[in-house]
Amino acid sequence: MNGQYSRFLTGLVAAPHTPLRQDGSLNLATVPRQSALLVANGVTGAFICGSTGESHSLTTAERKQTAEAWKQAVASTKVKLIVHAGHNCIEDARSLSAHAQSIGADAVSIMAPCYFKPATVEDLVDFCEPIAAAAPELPFYFYDIPALTSVHLSMPEFLKKGAARIPNLAGLKFTSPNLMSLQQCMELEDGRFNILFGMDEMLLAGLSLGATGAVGSTYNYAAPLYHKIIAAFEKGDMTTAQTLQLKSVKLVEVLCQYGVLAAGKAIMAMLGADCGPVRPPMRRLTSQQITSLHSQIEALGILRQPLPEAAKV
Repeated sequence: MNGQYSRFLTGLVAAPHTPLRQDGSLNLATVPRQSALLVANGVTGAFICGSTGESHSLTTAERKQTAEAWKQAVASTKVKLIVHAGHNCIEDARSLSAHAQSIGADAVSIMAPCYFKPATVEDLVDFCEPIAAAAPELPFYFYDIPALTSVHLSMPEFLKKGAARIPNLAGLKFTSPNLMSLQQCMELEDGRFNILFGMDEMLLAGLSLGATGAVGSTYNYAAPLYHKIIAAFEKGDMTTAQTLQLKSVKLVEVLCQYGVLAAGKAIMAMLGADCGPVRPPMRRLTSQQITSLHSQIEALGILRQPLPEAAKV
């Protein structure tokens, strides 16, 4: 199995928003439009029900319904479906993982439990092993996002110890600014693992260290910007790549002013794929905030408008 998954996922993988109605219920009729926009913008995968997808604010049943809607939406495309099955309850995580395999997802992933936390890498492997085993036919990715889980463990050590007990361990969704650890993970065992970089505003840094795949929320609506960054980097035009990456930094700065997920959903509405509000405790944007956000985003000049014909469903 050595190297089997090393380049399983490459390119830009979007982390889609879970679409909701104004009353907070699921609005899965929007999913085909979200999917079509990803296809139109050259995105290679959809990492659903993760942080951007408000996974911990959804019921297990809602997450399964969302996964089924996405599977149907991408079935006739080349977009790969990665289902986040992470949960504080290991049995719910196992159920979500098994469900992902049953619907024909391409991979499954979990983040660390964030209430009762694993104190050691061995504890984390103990948690991951039965969840990965619930979907033995799917590549399994651990989703490292210490800023949200407050679990700060060595990812190189996790890959080494996890590989001995998790046969389908494919790699990581690496959402951390620790670039030393990123490079260590990518080089481990001659590049055996598929490491997906999860910091949109630092994509160029990831590329410079050898990253070939990235997962991020801004790839839902700003993928063309990141394709340009990648193209400039591959041509050796670092000046252009740096200038474009700075646009990403400015985009993230704007998102942080309003709340990243709420702002992201408002931008999706600008592109004709209205994903509705966020769930509490996150705060909805006011109409005044949305107007201000639109003005700031338009000033950046990074969105393709109107919605591409290919994405109109």
